[in-house]
This record gives sequence, structure tokens and C-alpha cells, in this order.
Amino acid sequence: MISDVHGNRWALERVLEDIRGRGVAGIVNLGDCLYGPLDPAGTAEILMGLDLPTVSGNEDRLVVDPPADPSPALRFTLDRLAERHIAWLASLPLTRLEDDRLLCHGTPHRDDEYLLHTIDRSGARPRPIAELSALLAGVRASVVLCGHDHLPGRALTPEGTLVLNPGSVGCPAYVDDAPHPHQMAAGSPHARYCLLGGEESDLEIEAVSLEYDWNEAAATAEAHGFPDWALWIATGRTALP
Repeated sequence: MISDVHGNRWALERVLEDIRGRGVAGIVNLGDCLYGPLDPAGTAEILMGLDLPTVSGNEDRLVVDPPADPSPALRFTLDRLAERHIAWLASLPLTRLEDDRLLCHGTPHRDDEYLLHTIDRSGARPRPIAELSALLAGVRASVVLCGHDHLPGRALTPEGTLVLNPGSVGCPAYVDDAPHPHQMAAGSPHARYCLLGGEESDLEIEAVSLEYDWNEAAATAEAHGFPDWALWIATGRTALP
């Protein structure tokens, strides 16, 4: 499974190369595909050509229905996408069920809410298991695949639902101000995805981190006028040590 490519074509190409080399039978995409100051159009062409089972992320939704005053990164993205790219994003569902595995970007009910983390005035912290169970009430799938927080993670609810987040393919760190100021940082610039195999009673899970030319991707963000994105991509951190 892949998630949160954010227009980082370089990282996506490396992940797909690794997946092909492993002979993986199928890929699912958990959203936030194109938003970012990198190569949104090139990324769109790759993903549209693959025709993967894909759900919409919150920043896919922003591309489809932008606010009156878009952020610089959103404006950059919009200026480089063709109508067919935006139409593809508009066709993506909020959730999707694939073989008893529920795909969502954030939670099954919202694309802009973290599933494995919660945010308060102190920042981000792991979501208590009781809250996680409540968010998944009514979900019948045995496995829930999510993205949005860009951090690899997993949790098992008392009800037996496994939640997996593969981390971000293309943006290993970022800062946000909603619902409170916080930061998410994987701590290294690697491109991340997750392998899930085996039978329901004996699942095999492998979190994969790959080297790629993150310096070129970061230099592209810098050249486009986004030094914050360049730092995030080159280091996987939101600030230099």
C-alpha cells in the first residue's frame, strides 16, 4: 500500500520500482496524491496510468474544490495540472472496500482527521485505544488502511481490527496548524510504503523504507520557492538539529 505521494515523482518511481522487483500482486493508494511544489502533473500521469484502487485525501479534495485564497503550495499544484488530472481526483471515493480491507485517507468518516494520532494544544500524540475503537465503530472490515499523518504505524483494537498506516511515499515531514499547531516528522528522508500479505489469521506486514534521490526532489522544491518543503524532503524533519 502507498499513501501521501504529494507530487513527489522521484519517490514514487523508486517505490514502484521496488514493488515491481518484489512481484507484488496489487497496490492500493490511500490518497493525497498530487498536492505539493514538486511534479504534480508527472505524478498524476503515473498514477492515472496504473489505475490503482485509490481513495481521496483531504488535499486531493482541496485541489478539486480549492478555497478562494489557496495556499502557495495549492496554487502551484493547480497551475500545473490539466483538467483530466483534476477530474481523476474528483472521481476518487472517500473510502473503498478491497477484500475485507477498508481503505481511507484519514478516518472512515473524515479525510482530514488522523486515525492513529490525536492533536491537542500540546501537539500530536498516539490516539488512545478506546478512542480508536470508537472511531471504527460500525466498521466491518478486519483491516483498516489509512494515511494522512505521514508516519508508519499500526494498532490492533480490542475488537480485533488491525489499523495500518504505511507512512508517506513523498513527504516525510510537515507542519500544520489545524486543529492546533503541530508537526509530523518521520526523522529520515526515505520513501515509505507497506507490504501486507498472508491470510487473515496469519498476516505478514513489512514496512519498507527506500533511499532515492531526495536531494534532487528537495532541490526542485527549493527552486520552486518552497524552502520548507525542501527541508522536509531532504531530512524528514521540520527543523535542522
